[in-house]
Amino acid sequence: MKMLLATTAILSMAAIGTAAHAQAKAPAASASVAVPNNVLLADWSGPYDGVPPWDKVDPKLFPQAFQFGIEEQRREIDAIANNPAPPTFENTIEAMEKAGQRFSRVENVFAVMTDNMSTPEYQALDKEWQPKISAAFDEINFNEKLFRRVKSLYDRKATLALDAVQDRLLTRTYEGFIRSGANLNPAQKAQLASMNQELATLFSTFNEKLLADEGTYITATEAELKGVPDDVKVALAGAAKDRKLPAGTYALKNTRSVVDPVLTFADNRALREKVWTAFVNRGDNGDADDTNATIARIVKLRADRAKLLGFKNHAEWRMQDTMAKDPAKAMDLMMRVWTPAVARVKEEVADQQALANKLGDKITIEPWDYRYYQEKVRKQKYDLSQDEIKPYFALNNLVDGMFWEAGQLYGLGFKENTGKIPVFNPDVRTFEVTDIPTGKVVGVFYFDAFARDGKRSGAWMTTYRSRSKLLNDNIVLASNNNNFTKGEPGKPVLISLDDAETLFHEFGHAINYLLVNVRYPSLGGLQRDFVEYPSQVNENWLLTPEVLSRFAKHYQTGQPMPQALVDKIQKAKTFNQGFATVEYLGSAIVDMKLHTDPNGVIDPDAFEKKTLAEIGMPKEIVMRHRMPQFGHLFSGDGYSAGYYSYLWSEVMDADTWAAFEEAGSPWDKTVAGNFKKYLLSTGNETDRAEAYRQFRGRDPDVNALLKKRGFPTN
Repeated sequence: MKMLLATTAILSMAAIGTAAHAQAKAPAASASVAVPNNVLLADWSGPYDGVPPWDKVDPKLFPQAFQFGIEEQRREIDAIANNPAPPTFENTIEAMEKAGQRFSRVENVFAVMTDNMSTPEYQALDKEWQPKISAAFDEINFNEKLFRRVKSLYDRKATLALDAVQDRLLTRTYEGFIRSGANLNPAQKAQLASMNQELATLFSTFNEKLLADEGTYITATEAELKGVPDDVKVALAGAAKDRKLPAGTYALKNTRSVVDPVLTFADNRALREKVWTAFVNRGDNGDADDTNATIARIVKLRADRAKLLGFKNHAEWRMQDTMAKDPAKAMDLMMRVWTPAVARVKEEVADQQALANKLGDKITIEPWDYRYYQEKVRKQKYDLSQDEIKPYFALNNLVDGMFWEAGQLYGLGFKENTGKIPVFNPDVRTFEVTDIPTGKVVGVFYFDAFARDGKRSGAWMTTYRSRSKLLNDNIVLASNNNNFTKGEPGKPVLISLDDAETLFHEFGHAINYLLVNVRYPSLGGLQRDFVEYPSQVNENWLLTPEVLSRFAKHYQTGQPMPQALVDKIQKAKTFNQGFATVEYLGSAIVDMKLHTDPNGVIDPDAFEKKTLAEIGMPKEIVMRHRMPQFGHLFSGDGYSAGYYSYLWSEVMDADTWAAFEEAGSPWDKTVAGNFKKYLLSTGNETDRAEAYRQFRGRDPDVNALLKKRGFPTN
C-alpha cells in the first residue's frame, strides 16, 4: 500500500517520481475476484522480473484499471482491518505494506504518461481520476478499525520485541495516520476529504495550464539570432519545421532549455527581452491559462487543512516528517546564505555594468541582460566561455562518464539494451545495471533525454519499481527524464555546463535508488529535505580531472579537453554563484513565507512582489520559478514548504565533498564505501540526521557550503 494518503504519501518521492513496490502477487484477500483482461492490471512480464508494458499502454485502459485497482486495494485493507485475530506487526503493519500493489503499478504507469506523453486525453483522465484516487487513500486513513489496530500496536510497541527498523516503520505509520486526520471526528473527516479531492483537481488544472503556456513559441529570424551557437539554431530551425513555419524562421519554445541559451548568447537585446518576458510570465497573462486563481485557491485550502488538522499553518504540518522539522530552522539557514548571496549579486552586476559601459552599449543591466553580460564577464575574467566548453560536452560521452563514475565509486555497471524492452517513446534508451563485483543484475535504467511536446519541463527521476526484501523486489527500474534540445539526426547533441550538471544531478537520484536496499517499501523513500542530497553530491564528479580527461572529448576531433581549459573551468567554479543562489533562494523564501501564513488568503502576484521587496531581491534577477509557474509547489503537495530542501541538502553535499577532499581524493574508496553504507543504501530505515553523523562523525557544517560557493564564512 502506498504510505497512507495521496496528499502526503507521495512526499517522499515527489521530486523524482513515484516509487513502485509492485511486483509481488496481490494478497490472498482478493484472489477470488477475477482480474479483468487489461494489460495495465496484469503482473509485469518479460525480463528483469517483469517490466512495464509501455508499448501497450493506451489512455482508454486507465478507467477500468483505476477502478479495479481501487476496489482491490479496498478489499485488501478491509481484510486487514476486519481480521478477527488480535493485531500483530505481521498481520497489520506488514500486511499493509503488501496491500495495493496492483493499484500502485497502475498509478506509476499513469504518472509516467502524464509527465512525459501528456495529451488532452491524459489531461482529462488526470482531472477525473486524481480526486477519486485522493478519496481512495482518505478512505484508508479514515478507516477506524484499521487505525485502532495500528494504535494498539503503537501503544504497546515496547512489548512487541521489534527490531529498530520495525519500530521505525510502526512509529512512522502511526504518525502518518495522525497527520492524515485519523483522529478527526466524522464531520471533520468529510471536510478533509473534500479539501483533498479539490486540491487534487486544482493540481491537475495547474499542470494543464502551465503545459499550455510552455507549448507556445516566439518566432525569430537568422539576423535576430546573431550570437546564438549554431547547434542551438539548428534545433530552433527544426522546431520551426515541425510547426510548418516558413523557411528561414526559427521557433523558440517557451521552455528553459530554449530560453537560457538565447538569453546567454543572443546579441539582439530586444529579442532577449521578448523571450525573457514570455518565459517569466508563463501562467500570468490574464488569459484562459492564467494560474493565479488556481494558486490562490490551493494556498487557501492548504491553510484551512492545516488548521483542521491542528497545525498553525501548512508549513508546520508539511514539515513534521522532515529533517528540519521547524519552518524557522529552514528560514534561518536560507537567510544566513541570502545575505552574502545578495552582496555577491551586487558585485556581479557592477562587473556587468562596467563591461557594458566599456563596450559602449549605453544600457542599464536588466534581468534579460544578466546572463548575456555575465557570459562576457566570464570570458573577460577567466578567458572562458560556455561556447568554449560545449564542443567537449557531447551528451552521449557524458552519459558514458556518469556510468564510469558510478562504477568507480559504487561498483555499478551499465550495459545498453535499448530495443530489448518496451519504452514509452522511441528516444528512450535503456541500460541493464549490474553489481560489478558479483555480476548480479540489480536494475534497469531508462534514459529519456529530450524535450518534446506533451512533456513537462525540467528534469526529474522516477522509479517504476524499488527494491524491497518484504516483497521480494530485487531489480530496480529507474529512469532519468531531461529536457535537452534534440539536434540534427546523426549529429552529436552538445550541452552546456549547466545542463551537464543537471545530467549528473538526476543520475545521482538514480544511483541512490539503485543502491537502496531496504526490507519495507515504505522505508525506501526519503524525507523531502534529504532527497536532493545524494543527487547534489553527484554533481561534484562532473568536473573532476578523471571524468573530464576521459569523457570531455571534442565532438569533431575526439581529442580530450585540454588541461588549460580544465584549469580555467576549475578556477571559475565559484563564478556566477550570486545569481544562481539568489535566483533559487528567492523562490525558496517565497515558498516558505507563503505557507507559514495561517490564513492563506493571498493575491499571488501581490504576495510575490511584496515578499521579494521585504527581503531585498535585486531588481536584476527574478525568482527561478515565479509563483504562476512554480510547478514544485502547485502541481502537487510534494515541494510545498519544501523548496528550501535543495539548500538544506546542499549543506550536507558540500560537507560530504569536503570529506572526500580531506581524504585526498574524490575517488577515495573508504569515504565512498561509507557514503554508500550509511546514506545511499539505507533509504529511510534509520534517522537521516543520525545516519549522516555515522558517516561524517558529526553534523554537517554550513561553512562548507559558503566556502564552496565562494562566500565569506564569518
